[in-house]
Amino acid sequence: MRALMGLIKDRHGTYYAQKRVPDRLQEAVALVLKADRPRQVFLKRSLGTKVLKDANTRAKPVLMEFDRTLSAAEALLKRPSQAKPLRTSLNDAEIKRMAEYVYAKALAWDERTRYGRDELKRIEDEHERLEGRPLSGPWAFPYETQPAHGISPAQLSDRRQQLDEDLRDMRERLALGDISAVQDHIEDALDAFDIKLDRQGTAYPKLGIEVLRAYVRALQAIGQRNEGEPVPTPRLTAAPSVAASGTLKEAIEGWKKERDRPEGTVHEYGRAIEMFIQLHGNLPLLDIRRSHARTFREALQMVPRMRRGALLKASLPELSEYGRKHPDAARVSAGTVNKQLGAVQAIAGWGYHNGLVPEDATWSDPFSEMRLEEEQSQRAPFDAGDLQTIFNAPLFTQHKVPAAAKGDAGIWLPLLALFAGARQAEYAGLRVSDFRKDVDTGAMLMWFTRDRKAGRRLKTKTSERVVPVHPQLVALGFLDYVAARRNDDEQAWLFPTVAPDQKGALRAWSKWWGRYLRTHVGVKDTNKVFHSFRHGFQDALRRTTPDEELRDALTGRSSGKSVSRTYGAKAMLERWGARALKGAVDKISYPGLDLSRVRPLRAVRRTRGARATK
Repeated sequence: MRALMGLIKDRHGTYYAQKRVPDRLQEAVALVLKADRPRQVFLKRSLGTKVLKDANTRAKPVLMEFDRTLSAAEALLKRPSQAKPLRTSLNDAEIKRMAEYVYAKALAWDERTRYGRDELKRIEDEHERLEGRPLSGPWAFPYETQPAHGISPAQLSDRRQQLDEDLRDMRERLALGDISAVQDHIEDALDAFDIKLDRQGTAYPKLGIEVLRAYVRALQAIGQRNEGEPVPTPRLTAAPSVAASGTLKEAIEGWKKERDRPEGTVHEYGRAIEMFIQLHGNLPLLDIRRSHARTFREALQMVPRMRRGALLKASLPELSEYGRKHPDAARVSAGTVNKQLGAVQAIAGWGYHNGLVPEDATWSDPFSEMRLEEEQSQRAPFDAGDLQTIFNAPLFTQHKVPAAAKGDAGIWLPLLALFAGARQAEYAGLRVSDFRKDVDTGAMLMWFTRDRKAGRRLKTKTSERVVPVHPQLVALGFLDYVAARRNDDEQAWLFPTVAPDQKGALRAWSKWWGRYLRTHVGVKDTNKVFHSFRHGFQDALRRTTPDEELRDALTGRSSGKSVSRTYGAKAMLERWGARALKGAVDKISYPGLDLSRVRPLRAVRRTRGARATK
């Protein structure tokens, strides 16, 4: 019997299989094999026998594995290393489909090798044309000696013997959980499904076990064929069917283009999607499972609250790993986790409702009921002592305006929040034209309305409203300030230093206010923030009117019991009239608060270059 090409004896007479790796593939093969050396010149494996017949039999699967390794190296060279994101997890459907792919491919190959010598010649020609080298196996018999159709009795006998050995070996590997025996099948499946998977994560061995099980089942099915059983070959489908849906990246890009959105919201949602993709890859929407949402939530929970140095640019898997290694480090709050979960949920939902998911596909929100329970009352209203401390500060009594306070905005935004209860962004979007005098009552009204083209946004539909200017604001010179701004331009921004066209200015102001409140004013409770003025305003309104719908309309809120969500600015005036609105707002007061030290803005001429508090 002649030896198969690639069989060599060592000095002790034991046969081993060997194949030289082409120069251009040597580095890639080293990567595929995870070798310690930078280049792999030869592929070698001992066959553990000194008998030529046994060596020929044992060499066939080894030489086939060498070919698969070289093919994997070829594929590695053909695709850019950053063509797809590194994933750390797989859902159950993906693992199932890839295992089915391995099973189907093994049976498809077995079936093709039973077609006869003409098909064998085609296989050899295809391989040499595509790979540039002859096929090394699995043939122990020259194809000229094979029948025109099917295989010879000698081949069948040889196949049965080889299959018994392979099946015995693979069952042993399965019992041990040794997935190295099917590593080439794992790589082939990942490549077919265009997935780049972290080999160090828990998903890789989970996939490996399923692939090993599938391969054992395939060998068992081939064994049945060897005994004459009519075992069909499943349809070989490489691409997952869910790929027909749009991806998360496509969803967020479409969401951005739909309309102009607040800069902060775009940044927040974009960061959440980026972190999800860092963990799971850019999944098709139909591919996202509850397991993805859960592992995303768990990773977010491990993120450290304080991030410096390298952590500032770290990915979510890196941040999560840091949190696991430093269990004593403070982590982000449940509210932060929920906000990021909600952002990905919103983008996925947008994609579903805007045609990125086929209409005939079944989609259920994988993020529903995934949010963490948050502490009650994260934001508390200022009490009388807090308010007195705030408005006794030099900012209000002496007009010592820090540079970061953004000029007049630093004084008026807190006062407006105290007596009008709106949100920071709602004030930042006001123009002087939004202040209109009611003809019947003479009351000056603030109109909070949308203007997307100008960047004026409101949180919800119910936020469109009119709010009369409180007498205390009039006494402090607010209408004089509005008139001065109107002299510049009827369409001038009320607070140009934090207006929507000043990108990032309002966010910077908000951060300054938080620091100022803690370090200069002395309000240390972190649950008390700018939004606390809004809570206080709502409490004050409850003391002035029992009309819940009126209170919700003035604050732009929508409660489950109220129909105020149906009101806009004009509808409010039609329902209640300016007199009733003014009557409710005029009665707003804060028992225990004395504003007599607050210096009216119209009575002082401030120098722009005056020394400012940091």
